[in-house]
Amino acid sequence: MRYELFIALRQIRARKFQTLLSVGAIALAVMVLTISQAFMVGFTDELYDTTVDKLPHVSVSPTEDEEYIYLYRTLMEEINSIEGVTAVSPFLTGKASLNFKDNSRNVELRGVIPSRENEISEIESDMVEGDFRELEFSRNTVVLGSKLAERLEVKLGDFVDVSFPDANPLSLRVVGIFHTGSPLDESLAYCSLETARNFYDVSDVVSGISVQIEDFNKDRELAAEIEQTGYEAKGWTETNPEILRTLAIEGTSNSITLGLIVIIASFGVVSTLNLSVIGATRQIGMLRAMGASVSSIRMIFLLQSGILGFLGAFFGTLIGIVISLWIGEYEYPEGVEFAEQFGGISSIPVVIRPEDIILIIIAVFLLNLIAGIYPAQQAAKLDPVKAISSR
Repeated sequence: MRYELFIALRQIRARKFQTLLSVGAIALAVMVLTISQAFMVGFTDELYDTTVDKLPHVSVSPTEDEEYIYLYRTLMEEINSIEGVTAVSPFLTGKASLNFKDNSRNVELRGVIPSRENEISEIESDMVEGDFRELEFSRNTVVLGSKLAERLEVKLGDFVDVSFPDANPLSLRVVGIFHTGSPLDESLAYCSLETARNFYDVSDVVSGISVQIEDFNKDRELAAEIEQTGYEAKGWTETNPEILRTLAIEGTSNSITLGLIVIIASFGVVSTLNLSVIGATRQIGMLRAMGASVSSIRMIFLLQSGILGFLGAFFGTLIGIVISLWIGEYEYPEGVEFAEQFGGISSIPVVIRPEDIILIIIAVFLLNLIAGIYPAQQAAKLDPVKAISSR
């Protein structure tokens, strides 16, 4: 063991109270940082799971001079042949008025091929009553969002009247109810593609095509490739920029706040080392008189700073992981208002990534090394004669 490290460890053990305060301050800041990062990653993943994964990664629409896509089957084959595309689903959508008894609601009526639509939105996993696939096997049927069904006061098997100006009125049987926890629950109704064509009185056409891809981060690249076919295409980052904006704002504010917390905690190390320099002035002078170099004195205090920072980061992350996992295991009882307001989330999403833990420990360690430069430099500048004669 180098004598600089030996002396640094001895100084840390000799000042137990100051060491505990410094390590505790850093550990507390790192604990908050670890917990917050676990929550941030968890909520980000949850947001992607409940939004991006249920949205079309790329939406294909007609050209500017056309209202519908006519040769959509050929277009679907072309899109399917593009590398990275995992699913395509045609749809015919428009406005409609749903009526049941004395209740009436204006909604978006979306005609789809159920098996293909499920590959895009995973709507079958959101079904709370009935079967989404029944749209494919039964004529004149509809699947409603949970809030919409509640507003209309309809149940499975009820018939709702569907009408709209310039459309053919229909009576559709409710065969399913879905719940996504989003505004779509009160504004969207699904029917088969054939039913939508009968209602809007159009031929074999669609309003657009939804596309799912392997890597949703490449949505703009793939949209540009699809546009070479002559149709308009937009990625989810263009059609839903608010998702990215929300994540960017939350991530930036979270990083700034937590960074300031760690910096404040690092000042505790600076204070401890400054007191250590003052208290060990004579010892520093004696070491210099015995031949210790200026760089060795500087190294002793830098090692103290690094050791305190590492201990604080290690114990802080350890405690933060335990608390995060404990909070993540808690589940809200059914019917609690929190779960309803946040899209049906029944527990706080927590994700602990090993790379985040390693990054936090390294960052805090380096930050404390930097914070220790000033007191280390002050110790190295002491004149040995004056230091030995000081009281």
